[in-house]
Amino acid sequence: MRWGILATGGIAAAFAADLVATSGAGSAAGPAAEIVAVASRRPESARAFAERFGVARAYGDWESLAADEDVDVVYVATPHTAHRTAAGLCLTAGRNVLCEKPFTLNLREAEELVALAREHDRFLMEAMWMYCDPLVRRLKALVDDGAIGEVRTVQADFGLAGPFAAEHRLRDPALGGGALLDLGVYPVSFAQLLLGEPDGVAASAVLSPEGVDLQTGAVLSWDSGALASLHCSIDGATAATASVTGSRGRIDVPSGFFHPDRFVLHRDGRDPEEFAADPADGPRGSMRHEAREVMRALRAGEKESPLVPLEGTLAVMRTLDAVRERTGVRYPGETGARQSGGSGVP
Repeated sequence: MRWGILATGGIAAAFAADLVATSGAGSAAGPAAEIVAVASRRPESARAFAERFGVARAYGDWESLAADEDVDVVYVATPHTAHRTAAGLCLTAGRNVLCEKPFTLNLREAEELVALAREHDRFLMEAMWMYCDPLVRRLKALVDDGAIGEVRTVQADFGLAGPFAAEHRLRDPALGGGALLDLGVYPVSFAQLLLGEPDGVAASAVLSPEGVDLQTGAVLSWDSGALASLHCSIDGATAATASVTGSRGRIDVPSGFFHPDRFVLHRDGRDPEEFAADPADGPRGSMRHEAREVMRALRAGEKESPLVPLEGTLAVMRTLDAVRERTGVRYPGETGARQSGGSGVP
C-alpha cells in the first residue's frame, strides 16, 4: 500500500515512523506499507523529510502529491485549519485520504469533505487513532456487551501544562487554537464512542486575550439519562483519565485514556478485573493501528471504516461546534454561531 504524506511536522514524522515500523508486516498483521511521496509548501522541508524516511519523491507543493497516481492514500497532517483545503484537494484528484483530527475546523467543512469523498468515490477517514486502539476497542466491546449494565456517566479529561506564549499555534485563532479542538476532541470522541451523539450540550470556557479557549468544561446529556462530564485545558496538565459508570459496574482508565496500557473493570459483586495491552500490539500510542485499518479497508474496497465511520466524525464535529457556540469561540472567516447551516445538537 503506497502512502503519500502531506505536511512534514511532528505528527507527520510520528506517523511516518509508525508506517516504517509497519512496512514489513503482512498477512495477519496487516498489509505492508510504503511511503512513496511527501509534500510540503516548503521544498526544503519536503526534501529533508524524504531523506529522513527514505521517501523517493519530495514535492514542494500539495497539488503535485494530489496528482501523483502512484499514491494509493494520502495522510493529511497539516494544522486543522488547512484540513478542508488539503484533504479536499486530494479527494478531488482521486486520492484516498486519512485526515488528522480534529477532522476540520467546523461541521460545515467536515460535511464538504464527506460530500467530496462520496462524489469522487474515494475512501475518507478521520485519524482518530483512539478508535483503532485494540484496548479501547476491548473496552467498547465490554460496554456494548453489558458488562457494566446501562451507561450512566462518562468522565474524561485532557490537559497540557503550558503556559503557551501568545504566538504559539495553540493560542492563535488563525490556526484554530485553543484546548477544545486539539485536546477536547479526545474526551468528546470517547464519550460518543460509547453513547453516540448527545441530545444536549452545556459548556463553559476560560478564554485567552486572543479569544481561544484556555480550558473548557462540557456536560453532554442523552435522553436515556446518561451524562458525560468532560474537560480540556492548555493551562494545566490533567491526569488524562477516564471513567465509565454503568448501572451494574464501572470501568476506570488511568492516565492516557486515549492510548491506555490498561483499564480496570469493576462489576457489582465481583473482584476487579484488569485488562492490559498486548505487547504484540506495539508501543503505547502507536498510530500503526489506524494505518492498518485504512489499509484493511482499502484492500476490502470499503469507502469508510466501520471503526471510524464518517457519520460518527460528523457527529463529533457537531458537538464541538455546539460547545464553541456556547463558549463564544470563533475563528477568522467563520460566520454565524452554527457552521452547518442545519439542525444540530440543541
